[in-house]
Amino acid sequence: MARHVAIVAGRSSYRTPDFLEAASLLRVDVTLVGDGDFPAGQGGLSVCLDDADAAARLIAARLPNLDGLVGVDDQAVLTAAAAADLLNLPHNPVAAVAATRDKARLRTELAKAAVAQPGFRLAPPGAVAPAAIELGFPVVVKPTGLSASRGVIRANDPAEAAVAENRIRSILDKAGTPATQTLLVEEFVPGDEIVVEGLLGHDGLEVLAIIDKPDPLEGPYFEETLFVTPSRHDPADQARAVGLTERTVDALGLETGPIHAEVRIGPNGGCYLIEIAARSIGGLCGRALSFGLLGESLEVLILRSALGLTSPDSTPARPASGVLMLPIPATGTFSGVAGIEEARRIPGIDDITITVATGRRVETLPDGDRYLGFVFAGGPDPDSVETSLRRAGHELSVTIDGEEVRPPTALA
Repeated sequence: MARHVAIVAGRSSYRTPDFLEAASLLRVDVTLVGDGDFPAGQGGLSVCLDDADAAARLIAARLPNLDGLVGVDDQAVLTAAAAADLLNLPHNPVAAVAATRDKARLRTELAKAAVAQPGFRLAPPGAVAPAAIELGFPVVVKPTGLSASRGVIRANDPAEAAVAENRIRSILDKAGTPATQTLLVEEFVPGDEIVVEGLLGHDGLEVLAIIDKPDPLEGPYFEETLFVTPSRHDPADQARAVGLTERTVDALGLETGPIHAEVRIGPNGGCYLIEIAARSIGGLCGRALSFGLLGESLEVLILRSALGLTSPDSTPARPASGVLMLPIPATGTFSGVAGIEEARRIPGIDDITITVATGRRVETLPDGDRYLGFVFAGGPDPDSVETSLRRAGHELSVTIDGEEVRPPTALA
């Protein structure tokens, strides 16, 4: 009898098609669960992901014989954990997942466990500037629940802190969440940022990739551009980052499935936990990773783990790979991207995918929550991958409101 897995995804998720393809490759039955329209011909179970408990009860009632359950994005992981708990499937504790979804709660829990992280304060309305003064400038001001760097702003003095608070509260209001919620004010940690991508199982954390972010993330906004693996950082720094991730996992009580951790390597060699999520890398960035002689996708490994199947080989399939995320370069109506064919001809470029529909209104960070698209590359080493991605980015230009602009991707 075929195994049956449920894939839980938010309405705006990039990830759904890749997980559906992975389920097809593994020849498992799949039910898509979400709060939006399902792909043509797919169908699925409609739930309200904003109410994780009610959604979990509905999943458990309608799909009582599941063999596995995976939440693929931030909107879905809490519902997936709660449903798996009701169905007695392997899962992370709901409280642990909830901590990854609330930045204030995450900071508080890690502080209790003395996990290295930026100093922080929680600021109710009107209190961001005083909290920032107490911490010392520069600071980073964040909403506690948005993702994809939305609403994340650096402030260098009290006036900038007050402006950042007003802007973030406006963004929260547009996002349909309470504008008067407590905001998170953090010390700005200088240094390079890396990603630890892994799977949790009976033997602890299996590191699948350590990924560099070559472009500096210094603010005022924190749009991500380049991801390249394997990391070129000192092996000792990489080991410290993995150790910090393991301490974070233990402190929160995470037990199973994918994790995505973002770590800053400070100028003194110290490592600081910036974010951790109980899911895999976001957007379409997972397409830059493949594993074993068969080149299995990250999503195949995650589904194998959820179903209790061993992976034949989780070593990287290629010497090096990476992805260039294309940030929104201006606010307005998107008309298209030029230079795609020229970029495709650059050695090392695997694929280019534009994810925003023509005619859609787009917004720059920190207001927006989408990327224009993704450029994928592979090569013999990380330097060559980075060069290919930068060359490809240099070929691309974007038309918004009738004007041609280049994505701000530091491609000089």
